[in-house]
Amino acid sequence: MPDKRRLLQTPVESFEVESGLTAEKILERMGGISFQGRNLATAHSIWQKMLGDNCIIFLGVAGALSAGGLRLALAHLISYRYVDCVVSTGANLYHDLHECRGRHHYQGSPQTDDRALQAAHIDRVYDTLMDEDEFIDNDNWIADFAAGLEARPYTSREFLYKLGGHLWRDTKRVGILTAAYRNQIPIFCPAIADSSIGMGLSQARHSTPGSGHIDVIGDIIESTNIVIRKRRTASVVLGGGTPKNFINQASVEAEFYANGISGHRYALQIVTDVPHFGGASGSTLDEARSWGKVAVDADQVTVNADVTLALPLLASALAATAPRPLEQRKIVTFGLGERVMSMDGVAFPEGRFEVEP
Repeated sequence: MPDKRRLLQTPVESFEVESGLTAEKILERMGGISFQGRNLATAHSIWQKMLGDNCIIFLGVAGALSAGGLRLALAHLISYRYVDCVVSTGANLYHDLHECRGRHHYQGSPQTDDRALQAAHIDRVYDTLMDEDEFIDNDNWIADFAAGLEARPYTSREFLYKLGGHLWRDTKRVGILTAAYRNQIPIFCPAIADSSIGMGLSQARHSTPGSGHIDVIGDIIESTNIVIRKRRTASVVLGGGTPKNFINQASVEAEFYANGISGHRYALQIVTDVPHFGGASGSTLDEARSWGKVAVDADQVTVNADVTLALPLLASALAATAPRPLEQRKIVTFGLGERVMSMDGVAFPEGRFEVEP
């Protein structure tokens, strides 16, 4: 029989409505309720612990977050160093580029006649609309840029750094790509071919043979070397997808080459997928322990919620409770120039894992 007195210690606290509550106060009160509300409050607490620890914080971004209006929230997390390394789907970066170039996403309805939209060259993501002709112009813009680069392989990290710099010089607008460029934050896109950025790259190769060559295996080596070099890591995953596993496999690969690596010390995921169909997006953090992706004693939480509901509240609360990460954290510095990236001024070996002597 369970120990009744030990289990029945902390009462659920009813949420009291009060005018003027700030985001951090709302989350503080949500820590006393149940279900995903309490989990979101726990996510806020764990993220603060990450910021107080000497660790690398990976951010995974999947789903239609940029199209859905969250790209500036993500840019804020990058600019003020709430995260150290980003792994994103190509779509989120492409839709961010779209708005940096002065275009928009528009509010629509999921009940719109899609045949009429197709005839008008309008694309739809649930209740959000986009101009397909503007997308075609974006693809050509990316193709022209890629075709002008030296014809050689680029990791997605190096290519996106160069693309972010070109986008900043061309637009001077804040976004995910431009914030990462200006703050020397690496962005990896392991499934870059599965996006309109990949389509632009394919058009570059069509027009200029030898261009548009992305070395995604080099991405594995670089991301793994970050873990080998730093050892203590944390994972914040928004929406699951390819970025989630790419972040996790970096720990597994690092353990193959270096001792003392046992998975992420902190893990926070906000997902809508469920685990019982076996997909990686909905897999639990407990399951990740079996692979060595998450440390057995990690601080962890899963919030089963739509990121468009959870992130605005969570990021706003962090802005109040941890307003100066650049001043308060021991920040790792990256160099993201030609070919090989560096970390705290020391270059990684080109195309090889760092192996302990």
